[in-house]
Amino acid sequence: MRIRGVLVICFVLLLTVVSANAQSAAPSGELVIALPNDPTSLFPPRAADVTASNAARSLFNSLVRLSATNEIVPDLAESWEISDDGMQYTFKLRQGVTFHNGEVFDADSVAATVQYSSDPSNDYAQDYAKVTDVSILDPYTVILRTAKPDPVFLTQMATNWAMFPPKYLSEVGIEGFEAAPVGTGPFRFVERVAGDRIVMEANPDYWEAGLPKVAKLTFRIIPDSTTRIAAIQTGEVDIVSRLSADLTVLLEGNSAVQVISYPNDRVYYAAFKNIGNGAGTPLEDVRVRRALNLATNRQGIIDAIFGGKASLVSGFVMSTNLGFDASIQPFPYDPEAAKALLAEAGYADGFAISMGCPTDAYLNINEVCLSIQRDFEAVGVDLTVEFKTSNSFWSQEAYGAVGPIFVDSWSTSLGEAIDRLEGALIPGNYYTAWEDPELAALIETISSTVDRDARAALYGDLQRKMMDDPPFIYLYQPFAFEAVSSRVTGYAPLPDESYSLTNVAVSG
Repeated sequence: MRIRGVLVICFVLLLTVVSANAQSAAPSGELVIALPNDPTSLFPPRAADVTASNAARSLFNSLVRLSATNEIVPDLAESWEISDDGMQYTFKLRQGVTFHNGEVFDADSVAATVQYSSDPSNDYAQDYAKVTDVSILDPYTVILRTAKPDPVFLTQMATNWAMFPPKYLSEVGIEGFEAAPVGTGPFRFVERVAGDRIVMEANPDYWEAGLPKVAKLTFRIIPDSTTRIAAIQTGEVDIVSRLSADLTVLLEGNSAVQVISYPNDRVYYAAFKNIGNGAGTPLEDVRVRRALNLATNRQGIIDAIFGGKASLVSGFVMSTNLGFDASIQPFPYDPEAAKALLAEAGYADGFAISMGCPTDAYLNINEVCLSIQRDFEAVGVDLTVEFKTSNSFWSQEAYGAVGPIFVDSWSTSLGEAIDRLEGALIPGNYYTAWEDPELAALIETISSTVDRDARAALYGDLQRKMMDDPPFIYLYQPFAFEAVSSRVTGYAPLPDESYSLTNVAVSG
């Protein structure tokens, strides 16, 4: 009897420990993140910028994901094989996973994802349209085929793709899905109040044990950076991004807030159009485009607006990207040379043109746009700046909502520039407003060149062409500054400003 009593006591103690461990593993607390602009969509193929994709990411999983060391590892696919010709991917899918609405994740989900995501109405349809055929071998084995070898296909899948429930999508359509998104991710959608907040809660049936770590996730839309700073000082929010260096000074000595900074794999630029309302304008003359590059005081923007916390760029290939050629120097600031080129092109008296500016999308972007306006005026170009909210700015294909010039930014998490090049310069893509067959052919060659060294050399060729015949004014590569509450652990943004919140926890 004594032995039995000891066993009973031990069993009770064991149950107590297990119960305590279960309780400690349960999600707890609320994580509040301040967003600089209202996300355009929570349907990833329509998530027009990193703010939108970050907000949407917690709702979904892809087939593969990137590890902390940028290796491709399993997500909803447990394993995969690539054919010798590099154009066929066979995925073995994870079993036992359900969507937030109870639908089972299987091969039909992959097929539906490709179908709905490659719809031409989507901003990033081209990423999914690379798949030319989907074959379902059994409920948990699916084959995706591409038209050509693609060295970054899996990386793009890891960073941009999300799996969707086919029955629900067929019932509500893409617009209905945007209003109430459903995924397999660590958090599930609760509500969205336009311009104010997005609320999510921990997915109780999430397939990764012990995750997520917070019970409630709230994104608050706070466009004004000083208001975001005040919100983290008072404890209203836990994470604030897209801060200027000078604003972070306000947080010095505050032990409750940590400031983090990192080089941002993002290029800011003023783009020219030669289609839509850009057709037939002076921008079609290469001398004009070179002149406007020479007329723009980029270093002045960096010094005056960003306190020197940014770098000049010489194209869409960043210094940390594959194939960057350091011998290719940025355009100098030379307004006299700009005037001479304009006169040579027949515009000695200048011309009038308009430029779109996404007023709530990027740090200090209004000041950047006004600085460009002043620089253009100094060489005789009368520039009207059209300030648009981000939803309006990106509302039409090929930037149809704004004038023949527009200011924008593009980041990448691939370690090379191919996705921003394809997105901005391949005809037919949602964001392409400049069409150059020679440039597009070179980008297509890069995208199908598997050999890394050969691809690097091609990037150098492209960098030179984009300086000789520029489709953009290359502005700057910034440093990113964020503020994080000391009660937050596990938060680690990537150089493209993207982040995962699955392993983030809060205390107190």
